[in-house]
Amino acid sequence: MSIPNILTWLRIVLIPVFVITFYLPWSWARLTTAAIFAIAALTDWLDGYLARSLSQTSRLGAFLDPVADKLIVVATLILLVGENHYPYLAIPATVIVGREIVISALREWMAEIGKRASVAVSMLGKLKTVLQMLAILLLLLGRPTPHAYLPHVGFIGYALLYIAAIMTLWSMLVYLRAARDHMAV
Repeated sequence: MSIPNILTWLRIVLIPVFVITFYLPWSWARLTTAAIFAIAALTDWLDGYLARSLSQTSRLGAFLDPVADKLIVVATLILLVGENHYPYLAIPATVIVGREIVISALREWMAEIGKRASVAVSMLGKLKTVLQMLAILLLLLGRPTPHAYLPHVGFIGYALLYIAAIMTLWSMLVYLRAARDHMAV
């Protein structure tokens, strides 16, 4: 087990801890939830960096890394939408979750026909992920608590989430276009 793969597994293991802290009624729980999410987001960057710099890339890591990203992002969006029944949060969350399902299915299809490299992660996809992670972190930090509320942080988080949703659609179109010639049945 390589260090990058351990970090990826750590990100997955942190999800239930994250969910539990999200619901804890203690004053420190929300900051802890945001910190756990930040750690998960940083390990996303760190595991890729270490895999490349230590020449520890693996097929398992290439598969598991995007799965871990999707799990933490989708879990957090579900928690945030469940807590705040606002359409202006549900709309970008639905776009992001829907895109993740479509692209996962597309990658599975392309792997099935031996063309997975056609839909490899692009720089646009990486930028989209960074924006999503930052937006979600700010939304977590901007949640009202009994002792503190950072509405401006939350507002910036909403704005970044919409930008991330737009980039999500854009990157989905790029991936679909790259796979277009291979999708004819």
